Order: sequence, then C-alpha cells, then structure tokens
Amino acid sequence: MVPDFINLKWLGLHIFSVAFVAAANEVPLSYQEHNCSVDVAVIGAGFSGLSAARDLLAAGKSVLILEARDRVGGKVLNANLSNGGITEVGAEFVGPTQDRVLSLISNLGLETYNTYNDGDSLLYLNESLSTYNNSAFPDIDAASLLQIGTAAALLDSMAAGIDVAAPWTHPNASLWDSSTFGAWLDVATPLPSARFLLDLFTTSVFSIEATEISLLYIIAYIASAGNETTAGTVQSLIDTANGAQAQRVQGGTQLIAIKLAESLGEDKIRFNAPVRSIKNSTHGYVVEADGFWVQAENVVVAMAPPLAARIEYVPLLPASRDQLAQRMPMGSIGKAVAIYDSPFWRENGLNGQVISDSGTTRATFDNSPSDGSFGALMGFIEADEMILLDGKSEDEVQAAVLKDFVNYFGPQATNVTEFVLQRWDNEEFSRGAPVAYCPPGVLTRFGPALREPVGGIHFAGTETALYWTGYMDGAIRSGERVAQEILGH
Repeated sequence: MVPDFINLKWLGLHIFSVAFVAAANEVPLSYQEHNCSVDVAVIGAGFSGLSAARDLLAAGKSVLILEARDRVGGKVLNANLSNGGITEVGAEFVGPTQDRVLSLISNLGLETYNTYNDGDSLLYLNESLSTYNNSAFPDIDAASLLQIGTAAALLDSMAAGIDVAAPWTHPNASLWDSSTFGAWLDVATPLPSARFLLDLFTTSVFSIEATEISLLYIIAYIASAGNETTAGTVQSLIDTANGAQAQRVQGGTQLIAIKLAESLGEDKIRFNAPVRSIKNSTHGYVVEADGFWVQAENVVVAMAPPLAARIEYVPLLPASRDQLAQRMPMGSIGKAVAIYDSPFWRENGLNGQVISDSGTTRATFDNSPSDGSFGALMGFIEADEMILLDGKSEDEVQAAVLKDFVNYFGPQATNVTEFVLQRWDNEEFSRGAPVAYCPPGVLTRFGPALREPVGGIHFAGTETALYWTGYMDGAIRSGERVAQEILGH
C-alpha cells in the first residue's frame, strides 16, 4: 500500500503539471485586466497598417492597431526645428503614377509642391566639381553615356516583360536571380564613369551596394515603378521633375499618417505596444504586446519581413515564410539635414542636387520649405557609407557631412544654424530602410511566401506591393490589399 503522503504528493504534482500546461496555452494572468477583443488586430501604424485599418473600419470591422513607437508613420517622420519649421528625416517624395498616396494626400486636405529643381545640378567626380543641366545626363565622356543609356534601356525592356505579381515566373527568372546586379553591371558598364552612375542608382534607390542585390529583384523593382497602365522604368525611379522625387508635401509627409490616424480615431491605436507573439487560439489569435494583449479573428502584420520575423508565432509559420524573412535584409541609410538662414546655393544658380563618387553623402537635395524661408540641404548617407558611421558620434557624422557640403557648395556650407541626423539603422523598430531587399536566389525559391496569408495572419508592408515597392505608395497599396483579403473581395 502506498503511504498517504506519497499519494498527496503525487496529486499535488499532477495538479501543478496540469495547471502549468494550461497556463502555457493561455494568456498570462498579468495581462488579463488589459485584454480586448476585435475582428482584426493590425501590427504597425505605418502607412500599410493605417491603410488596412481604414478600409476594414469602413467595411464595419472592429480594429485595433498595435504600434511599438509612441507615434504613427513608421519610417515617415517629421523633425521639428528650432526655427519653428520642420524637416523630413524619413520618406518625403511623391511622384507620377503613385496614385494611392497622391489620392490620400488630396482626400486628407493636404497639398503638394514641386521639389526644388531650378538651376543646375552638381557632379563631383574624381574630386573635381562640374555643373550640368538637370534635364540631361552629367557631363561625362560619350562612351560612358552610351553604356549607361544602353544598360538602362535593357533594364527597362526586361522589366516590361515581368509579371509584377509573380516575377519568379518569368522564363529567365532563374538566370537573373542567380546573379547580383553588380555582376551584371561588370559586363554592361565596364567603363568607370558609367559604372559609377549605375552604382549610385543602386545605393540611392535601395541603400545597398550593387554586389548585394539580385538582378531579378532589381528588374522586378523597376517594373513596379509605375501603375496598372504605365510601365515602370529606371527613369521613373531616379528622375526629379517627372519621377519618384517630383513633389513634397506641405508640412511634411508625416502629416499624411497623422491625419489618417486622426480620421480613424485615437481609440483605434495603442502606442508603446511592441508585439512579442501571435498565438493561435480557439477563438482566432491572441496577439501579445508589452503589458497588453488582444484577441482577434484576423491579424495584419504590417512590417518589413525581417522585423516581422522577430515576433514569436504559435504555431510556427511555414518554413517558406520564415526562410524568406531570414534572407531579406534591410538597406542601411541615414539622412543628414543642414539648416541655414537661407538657401544660399540658389543664388549661385544651383538646385541643391549633387551626385558624387566619394564622400559620406553622395546624393543631396534642397530640402528647404516651399516659401524658401530658410535653407535646408539634405544628404543621403547610404549603404557602406552608413555602415561605416553607424557607431560614430553625431559630431563625427556632422563633420563628415559638412566636409562634403563644403566640397559641393563652398565655405558657406559651414554656417549651419542646426544639424539634424536620423540613422535608421540604429532605430529600434526599423533597423534600416527604406526597404528589405532580395539577394540572389531568394525570389525564385521563396517569393510566393511574400504575400501568402497563413490562416488568418496577413502580411502587408511596402515590400509586398505590386506597384511602387519600397515607397509610401506601395505601403498604402499593401494595406488595401490585405483589407480586401480579409473582407473576402
């Protein structure tokens, strides 16, 4: 006969083990007082999450957005200046065929103005400075210009044959996806001046080096730089007057996100709520954030794939989705903005735009407000140049940037009244920008998992857009798409 105390001990252990197993499958007790239940939980209050929430709410669904930051906009951010103005340290430009973002700007009562483009642009090549008309190519040798034109035309031709919804189905997809863009340029643009400009195209658009990105991904990205009726081209990505950099928003682009969030209602967004896990339950999904949880029938993950992969999923996501996320890194980018009493470069007939083969900032823009009430020079710090500075102090970065600005615009560039630096690589909930990209071998093997829902979990984010991938317009389109998936349209 087993002694009574052993029976009691066994019974206690059994009760404890049952309770422990049950607890592992339930929401922690510490969250109980904070819970709520909605039709759809949206993770991320960037343009994709806000757009999805807008369409779902309009269709009568209950929605809660969980945002890790204390603000809306994601990688779209206005910085307040000491002179009372603002400058944009995230995404800022809009242009033709970006129909969704332009429509949203209009519907929210905001206005656009042309990016400053009057006067000459500057080329800084081999430590020599020259001007060129901004409607033409830089003044480099004819043979290099021919190589650039031929390469761009070939890229446009390849992009024209791509199915933007499934680029991996193209007959040459495996061949193109086996090569980096850099390897393709080795053959297409062997002349140094030609190669420099195509390398600059890569760093300016993707914030990575040409040797890192798949040729197929480049071609698909070019194809996406249009809409349902207009083919994307290299020119549409790089042009100012008639391309992706054509216009800016009065008051800064973060106003788009702020006004859109206001239209949804403050009660629809919970800030400072980084999501840690998404767990399947008998009534949909339990989404756990810091100090909060919500139950939802569907979940929209409106985040870049590598960031979405940091969330715990129970059960695990399919291997194809996880492998995709593991293989899609973020570009490295920062924006440096030097503020001046006035846009002094305009007096010298310059538009503030520079392309350079050296230095910390190799592409610049005039970021002054539309009324020119103060001057602002913005320099992109991208790819390897940003990686070199990620661990440096702000003073060290400022010194490097102003050295470039002096090379480009003369000694007046040292007379800054304020200096603004945003390093997206070091931003906790971005860890890079503007878009996650695919190295060779990713799209053809794991591309279908990019937009494929997993049960009631739906994936948004600009990386998933059919058009204007990597841009605000693409983010909005992705939010609209997942809303339609959930609504069954």
